[in-house]
Amino acid sequence: MKFILTGLGNWAAAWKLVEAGVKEAEKQGFWGAVFPDQYMWDPKDLGADSYEGIDHTLDTWVALAHLAAQTEHIHLGTWVTPIPLRPPGVLAKVVSTLDVLSGGRSILGIGAGITQRLFEAYSEWDPPKVRVDKTKEGVELILRLWMERKVDFKGHHYLAKGAVLDPKPIQKPHPPLLFGGSGPRMLRLAGQYADICYVPPWNKIGFEESKKIVLQEAERHGREDKVSFAAAYTPLGPGQGYDREQYRRGVEKANTAGFSYFITAWNQDAAPWEVTASSLQGVIRSYMSCLTDFAENVMPDFQ
Repeated sequence: MKFILTGLGNWAAAWKLVEAGVKEAEKQGFWGAVFPDQYMWDPKDLGADSYEGIDHTLDTWVALAHLAAQTEHIHLGTWVTPIPLRPPGVLAKVVSTLDVLSGGRSILGIGAGITQRLFEAYSEWDPPKVRVDKTKEGVELILRLWMERKVDFKGHHYLAKGAVLDPKPIQKPHPPLLFGGSGPRMLRLAGQYADICYVPPWNKIGFEESKKIVLQEAERHGREDKVSFAAAYTPLGPGQGYDREQYRRGVEKANTAGFSYFITAWNQDAAPWEVTASSLQGVIRSYMSCLTDFAENVMPDFQ
């Protein structure tokens, strides 16, 4: 089983924690670390009481390039990027650049976007069907740019004429796509394109039915052996402390069920957008104690 660290966020206030956490995760044998790709947030998505500090964010892809320069082995990417937020050709170039500079360690998380205020500020907010339509077209264009010498593309939402993306990503056939959607159409897209598929617990369809949808679509495209599934245990929120045995049970359950990846996180002493200069070192020490305990006392039994 491969372990992926998440939960650190992309808030500027906690950036030193992010740097320390990713470096330690690499040292401890985590396969990857993934971050949200958000400039602005909805407080309810964070369990926050106000907007104070939640939009004090860094561009995740620029931040990932910085982290890649400080690490050697750990994969770095998003969980997830809202594909309709940016022109997909530009995103393809950004991810390919990170893959080249990191020596083949980028991950692209795929989502359709859920934060309306983010889209209204930086892009265009569409109904769910249109956002999924854009996601499908965007993924198709990104993959063609990564794998073809020159691309002509005419979709309903995106166009490309004589587009050349060079150099290509180092990872072949392309950097892994991590899907995190929950609706039927996103699940079918995962079956068609995902390398790693995470089905969130709030999915109304249920995991077993969702997995069936993904695998049926994967089989239809001749790639049933290409899709791996990720489980997650990320008990973030008020009153959620680190309990080694609870985490172990989460990993054991995922391992028994045949998951290939395990995504995990734990609470910090302060919300990452609320970290202050005076509290930073204490937050880092507390976080590192959880990370190292999990890595030394849980992970080795499942790798």
